Amino acid sequence: MESRERLGSRLGFILLSAGCAIGCGNVWKFPWMAGQFGGGAFVLIYLFFLVVLGLPVMTIEFAMGRASQKSPVGIYQVLEPKGSKWHIHGYFALAGNVILMMFYTVVAGWMLNYAVKTMTGAFVGLDAAGVGGEFGKMLSSPAQLIIYMAIIVALGFLVLSFSLKGGLERVTKYMMLALFVIMVVLAIHSCTMEGSKPGLSFYLLPDFSKITWDVVVGAMNQAFFTLSLGIGSMAIFGSYIGKDRSLMGESINIIVLDTLVALIAGLIIFPACFTYGVQPDNGPSLIFVTLPNIFNNMALGRLWGTLFFLFMTFAAFSTVLAVFENILACIRELTGWGRKKASLICGVAMFLLSLPCALGFNVLSGIEPLGKGTGIMDLEDFAVSNVLLPLGSMIFVLFATMKKAWGWDKFVSEANAGKGAKVKPWMRFYISYVLPLIIIAIFVIGIVSFFKKPQ
Repeated sequence: MESRERLGSRLGFILLSAGCAIGCGNVWKFPWMAGQFGGGAFVLIYLFFLVVLGLPVMTIEFAMGRASQKSPVGIYQVLEPKGSKWHIHGYFALAGNVILMMFYTVVAGWMLNYAVKTMTGAFVGLDAAGVGGEFGKMLSSPAQLIIYMAIIVALGFLVLSFSLKGGLERVTKYMMLALFVIMVVLAIHSCTMEGSKPGLSFYLLPDFSKITWDVVVGAMNQAFFTLSLGIGSMAIFGSYIGKDRSLMGESINIIVLDTLVALIAGLIIFPACFTYGVQPDNGPSLIFVTLPNIFNNMALGRLWGTLFFLFMTFAAFSTVLAVFENILACIRELTGWGRKKASLICGVAMFLLSLPCALGFNVLSGIEPLGKGTGIMDLEDFAVSNVLLPLGSMIFVLFATMKKAWGWDKFVSEANAGKGAKVKPWMRFYISYVLPLIIIAIFVIGIVSFFKKPQ
């Protein structure tokens, strides 16, 4: 077996891990949820839960990865006590990564498709109904969805077929730099529009009268799921780094970057919505239907629209690369294959596994696995977001804190190795007893709220 690959720099580790977290949850879901749940109040509660939920689970994932020097499928075999069955979760973690990419590659393809459409002027001259029609046409076209999904899958595994440093780390560094530059340019442009002030007030000034139980639950779910914790997506990068930096300190840096991207996405969207009289609570259609209308009415709108959807593509693709690397590492450990062979086989398999989601909006639209009005993507998203992420996070937390598992002392010793913020003794009660209760609450609320939604 080849020796464990290493990342070339701390910056590479931070950007790769942040890239895994930064994705559609930040730049698509966060703005429309903030719009639906009252703006500033939602943002404040979201930030609170990001710290109390995301930080400890991310630190645990990194620690398990670094201590074991394995992918999620092999972590437990190294760390678990003999005769225990914790390692079964490793296979569920691999399944979670695969199912996530079965629909995420399709959504990333939407972003790329829209970048091309905007660049080529497909939305020019269309009214709101016309733009909505373009989105419908895209979903009803098997060819469009399959081609753009295939491009995402092929590019992803092509990058990963090279060495860790020469492929994944190098591409991610350049792509994340471009992502931040485009975001800042777009945010400055939006915030300097004549009608931006009401949008900024709505987004940045909390109106505490708008805080309801639904707002709290929405913020809690968004904070937890934006980091994709629970399926080992972060653990793999812990296995690629040394012990010179503490893992809670690195987790803080990554969460700050992830949050920064979400917050700047709001700075791009809300001033533009208020300037052009668009309701900010338009939900999931905000990105694909509402924003192209705004760009149509904006000076140099085609340029700004192209930049925006390019930024969206980079954000989605950063997650695709990170999760593909996780899948690749698991398969290589199970089979002993080299990076190039595994990339080719995983690429073909991922393309085939993503086809049902791409076809679920057209050819297979008659399949409604979770009730009327649901599709194949809904089933895959439900399996990951509502089941595998919370239950997986629960298992990671229990494994890191229970005496009959890896245990608190070993976890803290690994997490605190190196310079930076440390896990403190007073955190033990919270992480061991309170955090599992919060995760159970998220799991139960997620299941109940999903099936209570009108179908």
